[in-house]
Amino acid sequence: MDAAILEMVLTAFEETRDDALAHGNDSGTALKEAFTAAAMCLSAMTGVEDAAARAQIEALNPLQRLAA
Repeated sequence: MDAAILEMVLTAFEETRDDALAHGNDSGTALKEAFTAAAMCLSAMTGVEDAAARAQIEALNPLQRLAA
């Protein structure tokens, strides 16, 4: 995954998580939504199958990357 795609995926993750929390969802639900949005973003941009995109997002550990 190149740097531009990584940035877009992390942005999708962060914005979705923040929106879910702002709408009163608990942190678990917000994270589920964030992982799904980031995976959908990756799949749309690269053509990777949904399950493979989800696995790639989980392997990225977006929470750790965003905290850095």
